[in-house]
Amino acid sequence: MAESDPLLSGARGGSGRDCRAGLPACRGVLVGPGAKAGWDLCFDQAVVFIEDAIQYRSINHRMDARSMWLYRWYYSDTCQWILSFIIFSILSLAFIETPSSFTSTSDVRYRMAPWNPPCGLTEGIESYLVGWVQFRKNLWLLGYLLVLIVSLTDWTVSLSLVCQEPLRIRRLLRPFFLLQNSSMMKKTLKCIRWSLPEMASVVLLLALHLCVFTMLGMLLFTGEKDDGQDRERLTYFRNLPEALTSLLVLLTTANNPDVMVPAYSKNRAYAVFFIVFTLIGSLFLMNLLTAIIYNQFRGYLMKSLQASLFRKRLGTRAAYEVLSSTAEGDGQPQGVGVKPQDLLQVLQKVQMDSTYKQAIMEKVRSYGDSLLSADEFQKIFNELDKRMTKEQHPPRPQYQSPFLQSAQFLFGHLYFDYLGNLIVLANLVSICAFLVIDADVVPRNRDDFVLGILNCVFVLYYLVEMLLKVFALGLSGYLSYPSNVFDGLVTVILLVLELSTLAVYRFPHPGWKPEMQGLLSLWDMLRLANMLIVFRFLRIVPSMKLMAVVASTILDLIKNMRAFGGILVVVYYVFAIIGINLFRGVIVVPPGNGSLAPDNGSLACGSYEQLEYWANNFDDFAAALVTLWNVMVVNNWQVFLDAYRRYSGPWSKIYFVLWWLVSSVIWVNLFLALILENFLHKWDRRGHLQSVSGDLETTYEMSTVELLFRDILEEPAEEELVEKLKRHPHVQLCR
Repeated sequence: MAESDPLLSGARGGSGRDCRAGLPACRGVLVGPGAKAGWDLCFDQAVVFIEDAIQYRSINHRMDARSMWLYRWYYSDTCQWILSFIIFSILSLAFIETPSSFTSTSDVRYRMAPWNPPCGLTEGIESYLVGWVQFRKNLWLLGYLLVLIVSLTDWTVSLSLVCQEPLRIRRLLRPFFLLQNSSMMKKTLKCIRWSLPEMASVVLLLALHLCVFTMLGMLLFTGEKDDGQDRERLTYFRNLPEALTSLLVLLTTANNPDVMVPAYSKNRAYAVFFIVFTLIGSLFLMNLLTAIIYNQFRGYLMKSLQASLFRKRLGTRAAYEVLSSTAEGDGQPQGVGVKPQDLLQVLQKVQMDSTYKQAIMEKVRSYGDSLLSADEFQKIFNELDKRMTKEQHPPRPQYQSPFLQSAQFLFGHLYFDYLGNLIVLANLVSICAFLVIDADVVPRNRDDFVLGILNCVFVLYYLVEMLLKVFALGLSGYLSYPSNVFDGLVTVILLVLELSTLAVYRFPHPGWKPEMQGLLSLWDMLRLANMLIVFRFLRIVPSMKLMAVVASTILDLIKNMRAFGGILVVVYYVFAIIGINLFRGVIVVPPGNGSLAPDNGSLACGSYEQLEYWANNFDDFAAALVTLWNVMVVNNWQVFLDAYRRYSGPWSKIYFVLWWLVSSVIWVNLFLALILENFLHKWDRRGHLQSVSGDLETTYEMSTVELLFRDILEEPAEEELVEKLKRHPHVQLCR
């Protein structure tokens, strides 16, 4: 069989006996009065298949004209932006509704009564937004409908109780809208679910390790031998729950060496107990858990990404099948294939990045008028496996005067940028020097005369530099460089702030000190904006190979953090809502502790009250998010465990331990796995050379998680594609 023969032709399948009757096919009418309609249907189907391939979507959906129009409208940028805005608005209601976060501080000692919206306001907004989202169609439809029913029922209860109900179940369900709107987030969630059994095995080992050393500790520190043992028992091993908590916190090293000081100060041999516990738990089991999470999650992620690659290849192959039928019906002597002009016509309608489209169309034009075989058609869309960025700059202005030509050469030269970087370095050094000099001077006694003069000089240089570059490169040429756009924006901001400062405080003079007006004075704002100039030094990163690998890894992580960040947002949102329902209002200021007086001598050292952690509470959504963040970092998280045990009860520890497991143990290790895989891929010889070399005009970057692991994934076999296309439920793709 010729290479150009389609996979699903009669040559491969006999006489097309695998086709199912009753399915529509665009090739059904290619001659006669309905020929144009048949061709249009073929082209529209090819457009949808290619868009599905670009977005790694399934092609198993209805392919009639009306369904495809609705399908493309739903996945259009406008509709997706509207949906994203609706989901963002629904999630943001947690900051507005009772308990409102509209206070200047979350400290229970100084917080004023917050503004709470009237009953029905946020409920009405929520019902309207959920009404928009209900037109969503996806594989999670059953769960989505269940969430809608529960949310609307809970919304009705809220209105009937005049918003005084103790629990709003729908607030816990809102993150579902965020999850179901992202295919990559669903992949990540599925990989986490598949990895849980292996994680559980190590978690059980950790639990066994904790239990064994807890019993040993309670037997060891009985308090019958000396005062050091008694202090250790009373402080950390009074009973089983407190002993477990102390060693669990030690597992995160948050209370090390405090937990062993009472016993160690009396006998150095007691240190062996805590050192052995830390070696086995923190350095062995916790790192083993990291390795298992990395290995298992990477394996399941590879399976998921392999399935995405299969959907991509299936979409392009389906597009070839529907387009190849038009060439077959046209009586081409070369046999069955796709005419380049037909593919160009289809590509004009495809919604895709203009850079990709231009590269693919250029490649199609290179084939001339010859029919595209299946293999050639697939190779054309391999351009989607890389992100091509071309540095294109408009020509520089042409000057007739030799003097202007020399000036243009001088100010457009790379050395002029080096001079600007030296000036920036001098600016930063001057700021740091005055910060050191004025560190011990009371703000009202400082003299900013010299610094004010220097700042005027630097801002003036930045303005002159920008104008000279515009002169040398032209305005369009200047704006074609992202670095120049950033420099110009910072320069304009500095110029506006400098002129405003001079207008308000006049020109610097001996004894000149701008007065504070509001949160920051114009002078302070100017100095802060001045620090943005430091980002100009990032230009030197690409010239340093090792730094370029690290920088490219960071940039890829930022691009690919959408799914992982979305999972973290969901977890934060759910735990914050649960925390508000469990602990809202439990933190109460004791009598006589409602002032800023620093005298905390009567309070236990290291306690919630003595450290003045009053702002860390669950009295509103914003405060709950900050509190969860502080616990996730695990620095001093034993303070929160102790405080909420005293104010709320011993069962509150379960909430914080679960949060620690989900956030610090699981999510942070997943993030570490992504960093390792990304960096190892970049450090690979091929990835390394690809990242730091190549011609100056064209560079290739990994732009998505799928492309990040593209070199590891295997191409799907043609037989798999054939079998899948034969079973398309809504269109006939076989002959």
